[in-house]
Amino acid sequence: MKDDVQIDHHTDEEIDLRELFQALWTDKVLIIATTAFFAIASVSYALSVTNEYKAEVLLVPAQGTNQLSGALSQLGGLASLAGVNIQNGESSEVEIATHIAKSWGFISKFVSNNGISIELAAVNGWDKDANQLKYNEDIYDFEEEKWMLEAGPPSDFQLFKFFEGKKEIKQDVMTGLVTITVNSFSPHLAKKWLDLYVAEINKYMQDREIAKVSRNIDYLEFQLKKTESKEMQKVLYQLIGEQIKEKMVTEASPDYIFVPAGPSMLPQEKFRPKRAMISIWGTTIGGILSVLFVLARHFVRKRKG
Repeated sequence: MKDDVQIDHHTDEEIDLRELFQALWTDKVLIIATTAFFAIASVSYALSVTNEYKAEVLLVPAQGTNQLSGALSQLGGLASLAGVNIQNGESSEVEIATHIAKSWGFISKFVSNNGISIELAAVNGWDKDANQLKYNEDIYDFEEEKWMLEAGPPSDFQLFKFFEGKKEIKQDVMTGLVTITVNSFSPHLAKKWLDLYVAEINKYMQDREIAKVSRNIDYLEFQLKKTESKEMQKVLYQLIGEQIKEKMVTEASPDYIFVPAGPSMLPQEKFRPKRAMISIWGTTIGGILSVLFVLARHFVRKRKG
């Protein structure tokens, strides 16, 4: 008796499978038509998406930026007596630089300093043959030299979000190496933005260090005027001398925090869109949806019948 139940159970499953295949076969024209529609739509979409190019550079932490700080660390005890904090930490400076480079304030200043707000917000393509950028005239009118947006020029936050979506910073914790990539519709624009961005990071960190050392010098000179101890004066003079040397080294180092392992190269191939993948996924999704629709309609009709 138990064997008979199992046989009936398998028979019912076989009938169900036949029923499903029959339903699919009956509506095969609908399935093929729907899949074909999705295939054509996905191919059309893939062809309409504008190419984007990615420029990349590998950055090495500047070993020389903290060599003098290493020497100064030997005077750390004396400096602390004078009220000056001399830090030695290359890795921490690199981490600080990468975090600052991602911040809203830094990126807004970078966009403003280099005058790239129009390129960032209004460019929507690139003519490869003429090597010319294509601009969205609904966003910016070049003849009138004015923004066409109802709200006026893009805000600092909008420009920050625009650039944030085009750049990527990755740091290898083991080696300390930093990779920065910037993408754009034009390979020339991607490389230009990348070079400017790296230069801006170095400039910001250089100015930051110069300002810190200058404050140290001012403070030490102030303490020098106050003290009458010959021994303390000797220490202060030594500290001031080392701080002046550090300031001079910093001012002479354009690649203050990062040194490119090699020059950024002009991208030769697009990195997106992946047109083949868009077409394949679009066709696959169309086929799955059409099959699910046919089966769902079949069971609804069966239940009503």
